[in-house]
Amino acid sequence: MPGVYRYFDAEGSVLYVGKARNLKKRVTSYFQKNHGGTRIGLMVTRIVRMETTVVRSEAEALLLENNLIKTLHPRFNILFRDDKSYPYLKLTAAQIPERSTEKNTAQLPAVAFPRMAYYRGAIEKKHHYFGPYPSAWAVKESILLLQKVFRLRTCEDTVFNNRTRPCLLYQIKRCTAPCVGHISAEQYALDTANAARFLRGQTQDIVTDLERKMQHHAELLEFEQAAELRNQIAALSNILHQQAMETGGDKDVDILAVKVHGGKACVNLAMVRGGRHLGDRPYFPSHVQDATDLAALDVDLPAALTETTTEVITDAASAAAETPVKMKASKSVESLILEAFIAQHYIDVLVPPTLVCCAPVDKDLIRALSAQTGVRISAIHQPREQRRIWLEMAQKNADLQLARLLAEQGSQQARTLALAEALELPTDKLDLLRIECFDISHTAGEATQASCVVFHDHKMQSAEYRRYNIDGITPGDDYAAMRQVLMRRYTKLAEAARNNEAKLPDLVLIDGGKGQVSMAREVFEELGLDLGLIAGVEKGEGRKVGLEELVFADGREKVYLGRDSAALMLIAQIRDEAHRFAITGMRARRAKVRVGGSKLEDIAGIGPKKRANLLQRFGGIRGVTSASAEDIATVDGISKELSEEIYRALH
Repeated sequence: MPGVYRYFDAEGSVLYVGKARNLKKRVTSYFQKNHGGTRIGLMVTRIVRMETTVVRSEAEALLLENNLIKTLHPRFNILFRDDKSYPYLKLTAAQIPERSTEKNTAQLPAVAFPRMAYYRGAIEKKHHYFGPYPSAWAVKESILLLQKVFRLRTCEDTVFNNRTRPCLLYQIKRCTAPCVGHISAEQYALDTANAARFLRGQTQDIVTDLERKMQHHAELLEFEQAAELRNQIAALSNILHQQAMETGGDKDVDILAVKVHGGKACVNLAMVRGGRHLGDRPYFPSHVQDATDLAALDVDLPAALTETTTEVITDAASAAAETPVKMKASKSVESLILEAFIAQHYIDVLVPPTLVCCAPVDKDLIRALSAQTGVRISAIHQPREQRRIWLEMAQKNADLQLARLLAEQGSQQARTLALAEALELPTDKLDLLRIECFDISHTAGEATQASCVVFHDHKMQSAEYRRYNIDGITPGDDYAAMRQVLMRRYTKLAEAARNNEAKLPDLVLIDGGKGQVSMAREVFEELGLDLGLIAGVEKGEGRKVGLEELVFADGREKVYLGRDSAALMLIAQIRDEAHRFAITGMRARRAKVRVGGSKLEDIAGIGPKKRANLLQRFGGIRGVTSASAEDIATVDGISKELSEEIYRALH
């Protein structure tokens, strides 16, 4: 029976998630052989509990397995980050009012003329979406091409409905100005349909239709209309000639190339949509070394085995028997990584009908994915002709991306080691070295904000950044601000660390000199923390970059690391990130304060129409803020009570 199994350690953490067509054979295979000191053996010795879930089909097992992998982050699974926030090109649906009998298209609202736009987010069935695209640049490039050929609008509905004359896009022949009635709704709908066909790769059909219509207008002596079609055909033909990559007849294809080196791996995904190559996107899986051995474990076992659906294993190491096991031909690492990527990536992303792969993948996986998505999928290994060229390009990009990653990581690890040696920090577990850095930002005392950024595992950890609004101090008093943020950050953390419930950072960097470090020392003395954790980054002579010195709270002499020191480069990187994070937060807070602490859309009773009326009437949010309640009440749709509410919210 198909199903999904999960192994747990003594602390309740998930070690591994797997699926199988036959749960009994698959689960028992882990304990039918002594795996010794291999990664499989390491995992088996840590297993104390197992859970299984029986499902009806392989497709259900595939979906459940990869949902669990993405949510539980098992230690021994190949794991891809869930960062599939792909952009789309959106064509809105036309909505012509039924009661509209106006012949003048200028009287029709914006919704009657579909708009093309860059889009991220949930998909609505009533609109048309094309993609996904590998990057925002690819979407914007496609929009630019469509503007040149089909001249569809890109403006917001509020802008469209308030136009009285064509905008600049009409003047440079990138829009047909439906906002002022320069094109009929019927002709605009035809251009929209042709744009959709272009995005689907039906370019030759479009050219044929346009040529036929051009000839028809010429025969009727309608030379202006024929000239417009001629220009459109020329623009479309020019774009088709500029397309550097021939499609070979394919419409939608994903090309998957894998490179493995130095314990790291890169999957490069190249996308072809509508016959156009849209670009590449690299993915870097984690747990590659630990996961490949486990994922490759696939054995043939005797049929007469005891069926197991749920059990608790108390001594997994002693459960391993000496029974010889016949192993199937092992898969390559590239195949295992590809299968993990396909299973996890296409769970909630549109899958094209053709996948061109650099290594063979399991046919059962492709069948299960086809059954789940409802798309008949084929995975092609060792392609020919144009597909081979695509794959070679994707493989080269995978090689380059992995080389870049390894170079960056090697450089960052060297910087971490240099800093640890310079400050006499432990060097045996550099991955666990944790640094927190603080900075204060304000504008002449206004909107004071402190930032805390975190560095560990050889990189900045943006998910652990924190901002602190500083209140109750004399404006501009940076020392008081530093005291407040350090007290708020470490009061509870110090108590948790004493109870072994949390870990303090190995180094606390303060963006400042003796004064800031003295304030930090006072806070740490009050909290009973080690003063050796504190180091201030003091500006050098003339505040020149590269001349910074480190000031310590425990009485050590200043340290100058040297302009070309790798340790100083890391400190500068962390310090600059703290400054960037603080100043962006301060500016956002300052802007919010200066407009009265609220936005129009946050006020109850203000919808898009009333908001547009207010902004148009007063020329922007600053104009609305400076207006009196009586002036606000003169805007169409704004009652006296609502005007008073708006005035109170903005002041």
